[in-house]
Amino acid sequence: MKKILFVCHGNICRSPMAEYVMKDMVKKAGMEGLFQIESAATSTEEIGNPVYPQVRRLLAAHGIDCSGKTARQLKNSDYGHYDLLIGMDQANLRSMYHICGGRGDKLHLLMEYTDRPGEVADPWYTRDFEATWRDVNDGCRGLLTQLREHMEGTQPCGQTDKMQFFENKPMPCPRMGEK
Repeated sequence: MKKILFVCHGNICRSPMAEYVMKDMVKKAGMEGLFQIESAATSTEEIGNPVYPQVRRLLAAHGIDCSGKTARQLKNSDYGHYDLLIGMDQANLRSMYHICGGRGDKLHLLMEYTDRPGEVADPWYTRDFEATWRDVNDGCRGLLTQLREHMEGTQPCGQTDKMQFFENKPMPCPRMGEK
């Protein structure tokens, strides 16, 4: 089983959205037994709080249930437990790197798995939950595509210097289409 941890600032908007979107995609692909997918925060501000109401409603509108999820903080030990830690923006990535003790081979941005690398804007500030939904969906779809291609041995990426994500196989390349 491969373990993926999505990370954002508070673990009440973007990272739980990514967690549950990815779980839904993996389930629909018949691959749920192959993955453990969770999410965490870089800060302590929301620890113990549920997913933000607008995010819960948005997920529910798409038939995705996130009940029971509460925010938790990323821990240094998560670096050893998870195979892939995926942040939503550069500030998350910097905090993840710091919390993980300066180790970074497993750290990536979600949008690296799309054809438009960048950051997933924080809807807490932008109030544009639909734009965040689109970015998270695109990022999770791209990540799942790369993981699936990688598992099937058709991964287009020629890089072999990334972390070993699957036994004796290099991790999916960080940007789709990169050769």
